[in-house]
Amino acid sequence: MEKTNVYGVILAGGSGTRMGNVEKPKQFLEIGHKPILIHTVEKFVVNAEFERVIVLTPRPWIKYTQDIIRRYVPMWERVDVAEGGKTRNETIMNGIRHIEEKYGLDDETVIVTHDSVRPFVTHRILEDNIRTAKEYGACDTVIPASDTIVESARDGYITNIPDRSVMYQGQTPQSFRAKKLRDVYRELSEEEKAILTDACKILVLKGEKVYLVEGEVFNIKITYPNDLRVAESLLGGEKEC
Repeated sequence: MEKTNVYGVILAGGSGTRMGNVEKPKQFLEIGHKPILIHTVEKFVVNAEFERVIVLTPRPWIKYTQDIIRRYVPMWERVDVAEGGKTRNETIMNGIRHIEEKYGLDDETVIVTHDSVRPFVTHRILEDNIRTAKEYGACDTVIPASDTIVESARDGYITNIPDRSVMYQGQTPQSFRAKKLRDVYRELSEEEKAILTDACKILVLKGEKVYLVEGEVFNIKITYPNDLRVAESLLGGEKEC
């Protein structure tokens, strides 16, 4: 059996507007005396399953990203930095294009896509994503919804309360056979692309199955200023998983 090539694809294209008045995108803010992005990259580069780790970032920040990776990451030679896109899914497509042009792409090639500002992803989550994507073709990392979900499709009142037992909160990684994801994305209409919230919905819109991988409550996305304080606390108790 031929080896399946697996690539880590770290999405660092955000501008960090919800973080408030900051001088740089949130992925470059520091926790534990290092940029958030570096904590995330470190989780990927030590995993031998990844052929390469691709970091996708806005064009004006490419050189800066390369510089900090060389400064902080001993295994920086395993990391490519490339330009992201205008949207999350365009950024992922840029990552797939980069892989195809530099390393080649076949039907079995797997990408593990991850938010650059989720630095507490565990090795167990990464391994589960790789295994599930290889077996089934697509997977999403989730945790069960711990609170009742309230839907409001009108002006300020409840229109539905879904059954919490079948509700989950999405995290990342989200992992896919890269060529299949790209080909399905190309089939979408502009109207369908406009309602995409993440990469998994590309496949769900076309009736493709996306399997679930168990996440962790502490696999948080650093989005708001308070998240930086939570992240500093988590760093104090982080264990290898």
